[in-house]
Amino acid sequence: MFPIDDHPLRYAMANELHARPFPVISVPSRAAYLALKPAENASGRDRAKDWAHLIDLLDRFGAQHPQPGATHYSGLIGKYSLKWESHTEFVTYTVFEEGSFDDAFDPKIFSAFPEDWLAASTGFRLTSAIIQIEIATDDDRIEKKTRDWFVPESLAMSRVLDNELCVAGDFRIDSSGHMRFAIFSQPNARERIVGRVVQQLCEIETYKATSMLGLQMARNLSSGMGAIDKTLTSLLAGMVGSITKPAVTLQSLLEVSAEIESIVAQSSFRFGATTAYKSIVNQRIAVLREERFKDTQTLGEFMMRRFDPAMRTVISTQDRLTRMSERAQRASDLLRTRVDVERSAQNQELLTSMDKRADVQLRLQRTVEGLSVVAISYYAVNLVLYIGGPLAKTLEMSKTLMAGLVTPFVLLGVWWMIKRIHKKLD
Repeated sequence: MFPIDDHPLRYAMANELHARPFPVISVPSRAAYLALKPAENASGRDRAKDWAHLIDLLDRFGAQHPQPGATHYSGLIGKYSLKWESHTEFVTYTVFEEGSFDDAFDPKIFSAFPEDWLAASTGFRLTSAIIQIEIATDDDRIEKKTRDWFVPESLAMSRVLDNELCVAGDFRIDSSGHMRFAIFSQPNARERIVGRVVQQLCEIETYKATSMLGLQMARNLSSGMGAIDKTLTSLLAGMVGSITKPAVTLQSLLEVSAEIESIVAQSSFRFGATTAYKSIVNQRIAVLREERFKDTQTLGEFMMRRFDPAMRTVISTQDRLTRMSERAQRASDLLRTRVDVERSAQNQELLTSMDKRADVQLRLQRTVEGLSVVAISYYAVNLVLYIGGPLAKTLEMSKTLMAGLVTPFVLLGVWWMIKRIHKKLD
């Protein structure tokens, strides 16, 4: 026994790499694919409802249940093979039916999903597709079928995985409401390789559709961002030179900044997810190792012409939001600095004015104190003369002489007393 405890998540992390195995599909056959996504807060949806919806479908066919908390499931429901997966924003259902069928892309294969069960879905249809899988080695026969099945203008077609298979699709919704993809297989193609390509086509379509949600958000934000950008530019232009009311301008800038940050918060998840999904689409196409079929465009070329420009619009909108946020932040910082400098200057002027007032008050106080010394001395001299009157008569001294002798001492005494008071107060 190994003498070290395993990390609590060791097995979960290892098993995650094998959580979504490719289906094994025989040729000929066909598949029906359905991706469901809530319109709002898909990443925070109640996954227990997704689970209950799956269990409801399995119970209708008496099929075995998956382990609780599983994110994928494969099993039989009647004559169909079912593959179910739970993703961050959506859940997918794929059913496979073996055999050769005269009516290509017959939507009856979706009868594997009962109508009332579909109506009780926890989300909306993000995309759905029918995948026709046939054996075909003759290029002319393949070309004729694709010309009958798909719109030539949008047809994307290529040989994949070292010419083991040929895939085709036009990424258009047909009259039954589904996408169409065709896979033409060599007679000796391995069943697991066929399943791998089917899953990759489904993922390309699903992640493409989810990525396009970012384009719609970018378009919805465009007009509002234009108005905010115009307001921001006007405020920045008004900051050149003197500003009559900088505090009002600063408040307006803060309001614009708050509005921009609100848009950034609302769109950050969708734009971030769009970037991630775009990478997945390109990666899934790359692993197919496409080779051109005659003069038809490949899936990669189709995405380069139609899908990549849409994604560049999303990235451009995201960059524009970031730049607007940075401009508003810089402008707010500059104006806030300007307001602080002006307030400092006003405070300096106020302090200077207060110093002058304090100096005037000090001079006035000293003047009052001087007058107080005179007034107190006057009353003190009179009091001394009143008390010392009999003594003056005894000494045969006039009041005038006595006042002249007493007054200096009284003044000195009053002055010394006021100084003592100041010293104690200090």
